[in-house]
Formats: sequence, structure tokens, C-alpha cells
Amino acid sequence: MEPFESQGVSSTDDPAVEQSSKPELSAAMRAKIERNRQRALMLRQARIASRPLAAAQGATSAKVCRTIDSGAGFFIEEEEGEEEERRTNMVVHEPAPVIEPDYLVCDDCQKPFMDSYLSNSFGLSVCDKCRDNDEKHKLISRTEAKQHYLLKDCDIDKREPPLRFILKKNPHNPRWGDMKLYLKLQVEKRCMEVWGSEAALEEAKETREENREVQKQKRFNKKVKELRRAVRSSMWTKDTSAHQHQYGPEVVVNLEDDLYKKTCTTCGHELTYEKM
Repeated sequence: MEPFESQGVSSTDDPAVEQSSKPELSAAMRAKIERNRQRALMLRQARIASRPLAAAQGATSAKVCRTIDSGAGFFIEEEEGEEEERRTNMVVHEPAPVIEPDYLVCDDCQKPFMDSYLSNSFGLSVCDKCRDNDEKHKLISRTEAKQHYLLKDCDIDKREPPLRFILKKNPHNPRWGDMKLYLKLQVEKRCMEVWGSEAALEEAKETREENREVQKQKRFNKKVKELRRAVRSSMWTKDTSAHQHQYGPEVVVNLEDDLYKKTCTTCGHELTYEKM
């Protein structure tokens, strides 16, 4: 390795020309150049000392070195084999395989699609173009699902798989809780799982309607009975006024003692008295 001696040092031997072309270097610059030169010499001696060891181990081929400017005030000698070895030791990452996206197939038009409202909300493989909000893919409330299809809470929430729903603000009063809207198609399918057939569902509806009529008649009879009792109690009044005796004709009990008596014609009370 050769020392870096080009900074501030002219190649000519004439001192007059050197002084006229460039100014003299300061002591600090000269000391720095000397330190870089000494360091380069030490690195070169260390590299030369290690070459016999490599030759003793069986290295017979001569290696070609090249000088590289480090940019720090000295040169570095690098063997060509080291650069090739460094290149071969570099880790090469293979490109990741291209994975095609999983497309869904629409149940109505049989065309593939990425995603849709029904697939994201209810897990139904129907694209947005085939979506029918009025009839086939109509949404119904939880109350309608329980009353019209005779489903219980356990049939909706506990039976596997639970029916999926979306939340919507209550149109009657925004302060009330959010409404749960279910897909009518999935509610009808769950109804068939619970009741088995439409005939069994209709029979259950008739039985429930008959029980409702019986309970309604019982409530009506109970109200009529209470009304009669109220009317009867309002017509009967208790006489709280004082009784006035109405006595009949006077009857002689004993003339010697002048005793007489009178009898009340209403209550039969007898009044005995003596005349003076």
C-alpha cells in the first residue's frame, strides 16, 4: 500500500516553483499526512506478513491485487478474488410466487366476483348486479321473523349457524335501540329446519291463533264480571240516618197507677209512661 503524498506536495524539485504555485502546509496538516502514511505502511506490512501463511497452506495460484482510493488519505489494496467471493456469498432472494385472488361465483348468474354486499353482510354468494332488495333478498326485522315464522330466540341465535344480521337505526324513534335486520331467504330456510314443512307451520299457526282467541275470550269475560260487580256495588247504598219512631194509638196498661204505652209501627218499640 502506497502512502498518500499528493496533498499539498508538488512533484517538482525546485523550491522556488513550489513556493510560487502552492502555499506551504501547516504543521497540523503535515502531522495528519504523516499519521495516514504510517497507518498505510502498517496495513501493508500486515498484509505482506499474512501471504506466506496462505502459501504454506497450499495456495499455489498467484493473486492479482488492485489499488482503491479510500478517500480518507490512503490507498487500499484489494485482491480480485475477494470481490468475487463477496459477490458469491451475497444472499439472493427469490421473488415471491404470484397468488391469484380467490373469486366467488354468483349463485344466480354463475359469474365470478370479488365481493358484494350480500357476501360481506350475510355470507351469500350473490353479486351486486343480481341483488333483489324488493323480493328475493328482502330484509325483515327480528319481530317479524318471530311472529310470522314462529321462531324463538334460540332458533335465531343458538342454532348453528347463527343467523347473520345488520344493525339499522329505528325509524320510529332514533333514541330507541338499533333494529336487527335479517335476510328473509335465510329466515325461511331456518323456519323449514325448525318446523320441517309448510303444513306443520300452518298447523302451528292455527293452534296458536285458537289459543289466542281462547285467552282473549277469558280476558273479556273477566272484564265483564268486574264491570257487573262495580255496577252492583254502586246501586246499593247503606242508610246511615237516625231512626224516627212512629208510635200508634195509646193503650191503657193500668188505670190505678195511670200507666200507658205506645208501640212503634216501624220497629215495634214499646214506650211505657205514667200520666200525672
